[in-house]
Amino acid sequence: MQSTKKIIISIAVTFILVTVVIYGIVFFVRARENHTHLTLYGNVDIRQVDISFRVSGKVDQLYFEEGDFVRQGTLMAILEKTPYDDQVRQAAANLEAVKSNLKNAEILLKRRKELIVVGGVSQEDLDNAQSNRDQLQADLYAAEATLSVARDNFDYIKTYCPTDGTILSRIREPGTVVNPSEPVYTLSVASPVWIRAFVDEPHLGQVYFGMEAEIYTDTKGGPVYTGKVGFISPMAEFTPKTVQSTELRTDLVYRLRIYVDNPDQGLKQGMPVTVKLHLKHSTENHGG
Repeated sequence: MQSTKKIIISIAVTFILVTVVIYGIVFFVRARENHTHLTLYGNVDIRQVDISFRVSGKVDQLYFEEGDFVRQGTLMAILEKTPYDDQVRQAAANLEAVKSNLKNAEILLKRRKELIVVGGVSQEDLDNAQSNRDQLQADLYAAEATLSVARDNFDYIKTYCPTDGTILSRIREPGTVVNPSEPVYTLSVASPVWIRAFVDEPHLGQVYFGMEAEIYTDTKGGPVYTGKVGFISPMAEFTPKTVQSTELRTDLVYRLRIYVDNPDQGLKQGMPVTVKLHLKHSTENHGG
C-alpha cells in the first residue's frame, strides 16, 4: 500500500511539474510574441459606390441583380436612347446648315472685297458682308459644341461599372424615369479592401506607414490576409463600441487604415477582423 501511495504521489508531482513547464513555455512564447507583434481589433471598412446616369431619362435596361459580381468596365444599365439620338441628328443637321451658310457668306465677302476696289459696292455693303461672315463663323463654333454635347449626352445614357464589386441594391427598375445622379444600383467595392483598426497612444509610436500586417477572420482555419498600414489618423478619439478591444472603451485611440488585397473575396464589408502588426520589422527598419 505504501509503495502504491508513493507511485501515486510521484505521478501527481510529475503531472504538476509538467503542467508548470507547459504554462511557463506558453507564457514565454506569448511574452516573446508581444514584443514582436501588436494585436489590434477592427472591421472591414464599408466602401460603396452609387451607380447613376449623368443625364435624365427613362430606364430601358438593367442588366444585373442584387448579389451579382460585376467586373470593372461592364455595361450595367442604359436609358431609352430615342430622345438623345434625335438630339444628335438635329445638332448634326444644324451644323451642316451653318456650314453651308458660312460657305456662301465667305463667297459673298470675297466678291465684296473685289468690287470695293473698283467702286462696285459701298463700304457699308462690305462691312455687312464681313459681319455676316463673322457671325456665321461664331454660329459654326456653337453648332459644333452643340453636336459635341449631344453626342456626349448620347454616350451618357449608358453607365458602366467603375470598379470590381458586388451589387448590394438594385434601386430602380426599367420604365422608371430618373434624374441625373439618381442612383440605380449600389455597388460594394471589392478591392482593395480597407481595414479600420485602432491603436492606443502607448503603442502609436511603434506604428508607421507601410508597416506589414496580417489579417485574421473569425473563420476557423480561414486564410491569413496580408496588408500594409496606409493611414494613421493625427487625431485621437474614443474607442468605437463596435470594436472589440481588450482595453477600456473610454481609452483614447488613433484610427488606422490597413490596405489589403482580397483575391478570394473572403473579406466582406463590416466583417470583424484581428490585425497583427509586425513590430519586429519596425525595430529592424528603424534601428539600422
